[in-house]
Amino acid sequence: MKIKRFFAQDMRQAIRKVRDELGADAVILSNRKLERGIEIIAAIDYDESLVANSAGPAAAAEADAPREAAAEGAGTYDARARYSEAQAGETPAPVAGPAPTRPAVQAGAESRPQARNPLADIEWDHDPAIIEMRREIQEMRGLLENQLAHLAWGELNRRRPAEAAVLRRLSALGLPSNLCAELAEAAGESRDPEQGWRRALGLLAQRLPVTDDDILSQGGIVALVGSTGVGKTTTVAKLAARYALRHGPRSVALVTTDSYRIGAHEQLFTYGRILGVPVQVAADHNELHTTLQSLRDKRLVLIDTAGMSQRDLRLSEQFTTLREAGMPIRSYLVMSATTQAEVLEEAVRAFNQGRLDGCILTKVDEAAGLGGAISVIAGHQLPLAYVGDGQRVPEDLHPARAQNLVNRAISLQQQAGQETHDDTLAERFGALAANGRV
Repeated sequence: MKIKRFFAQDMRQAIRKVRDELGADAVILSNRKLERGIEIIAAIDYDESLVANSAGPAAAAEADAPREAAAEGAGTYDARARYSEAQAGETPAPVAGPAPTRPAVQAGAESRPQARNPLADIEWDHDPAIIEMRREIQEMRGLLENQLAHLAWGELNRRRPAEAAVLRRLSALGLPSNLCAELAEAAGESRDPEQGWRRALGLLAQRLPVTDDDILSQGGIVALVGSTGVGKTTTVAKLAARYALRHGPRSVALVTTDSYRIGAHEQLFTYGRILGVPVQVAADHNELHTTLQSLRDKRLVLIDTAGMSQRDLRLSEQFTTLREAGMPIRSYLVMSATTQAEVLEEAVRAFNQGRLDGCILTKVDEAAGLGGAISVIAGHQLPLAYVGDGQRVPEDLHPARAQNLVNRAISLQQQAGQETHDDTLAERFGALAANGRV
């Protein structure tokens, strides 16, 4: 094993000196900052077992053999000298002659101390030079990955321009990269970009599960759940108005379980008076059970729950209230199209603990794009029942149609007039292209 000390103005130059003289297999034992630069102690043919065994039985025999002094210009030391250096932080002095032989120790008379790793006291993770070197390596890695992604994206445009065009347009809709790649691949090879685009849109529509106006056709007990401000109460009023127009106001009833917000009941009571349908309040599962029992003659009972964040600790109480009401309740998650895809994803995971039967997408008229909502619905295969696109009751609520929603997403993208730049496309699809996934 060969150990040497190196000096340089900065870490990069020091590492270069180590690599040039000792090779790529060299091991950095320690480093420290000096007034004029950086000091590094490095080793080649480093074997930790040599240090561990230096305190073993072979150490005594090895001590009897004469050791050569380190050459002043070379700066090389043996394993024992490096051990002393790691412990004391100084260059060991040359040994003049053989060390005196220690008498043998009787078994059990003296406990031999365990061999210490000379590198154990070096705090690698807290060394500023090491931290800086890691940061620089990460930056270099990022630059290399970025260059490779741009090369892969450029190669995809050259070899399969139609597929690249489909990826570009799907990305402009706001769909995630993996979904875009899956749709483009499933659309198949095509020389005509428009033909591939139409195929991809058809496949996207097929991935959207929808229900056939099931709330109004089936009736029963339906609870609308979701975060605050997504439009649950307005959606309840729209559904109640549509049902009352079909079957009469006596066939439907409204229930609210929102006991958290001040004045939470007034809006629903106002809708009830306008529609001529009864409105009841239930604060817990016992009251909800009693209320639902009293409304058994109604063909449709709509429950407006309290709006809660997906991170609200009281969410489990809401699940318990609906689950222990003693009657079958279908739950639909109300989602706003203006919400970011990451938040929608989190909401679906949280509210799905209550076993969702479907979802309703609201505020489509206020959204800048529908890619996030479409990707979440398709990813979770959560049946979409209705789409809301305004405040009018009941006109602005429509049964979900997958192709209509996809067309609406395209229309919003065209209105925005935004296109995805090549740099962004390279970052999104370059790695996938390099790995053969597109």
